[in-house]
Amino acid sequence: MRTRKARLPDAPRIQALIETFSRRELLLPRSLDEICQNIHNFTVAVECGRVVGCGGLHFYGPDMAEVRSIAVDPQAQGQGAGQRIVKALLKEAARHGITRICLFTHISDYFARLGFVAVPHHTLPEKMFKDCLRCPRIHCCDEVAMVFGGAGAQAQLPQPETRAPHCATPHVQLRTLRG
Repeated sequence: MRTRKARLPDAPRIQALIETFSRRELLLPRSLDEICQNIHNFTVAVECGRVVGCGGLHFYGPDMAEVRSIAVDPQAQGQGAGQRIVKALLKEAARHGITRICLFTHISDYFARLGFVAVPHHTLPEKMFKDCLRCPRIHCCDEVAMVFGGAGAQAQLPQPETRAPHCATPHVQLRTLRG
């Protein structure tokens, strides 16, 4: 199995992988148009010529990016595709000089093993204003916000919360951030 940057012909397969998990409300849905427009942000895992996993790196500015849309074909899970994709995205972020890498997830234990630590949602306002405002679960977020990093990254952030204290937390935080 290997990883590579996605190409336009991969877009329908990427959408199908993401849809597998968005139907179960584990990932945000992505339209084929959105995937095509952002194909340069995606990395795929390929096994025997077939795309078995995908993930994206979305840039929020010169110092922050998000690992997103990590999806692995259920038949290929447990073979390291997800880990390979995340590591490839982290390397790509490093090549761009990104110093903060975040993600929101339902499987925080998995990402903790890859070096991510839980943080309060409100410490990632770039993410909240970009995606949380259009998320159907904005008032009852059940995802864990996480950032990648060693001691330096952890020292700059407030103490982590593993889950939103109550369902309205993201909504309350957005109001606080707006003013």
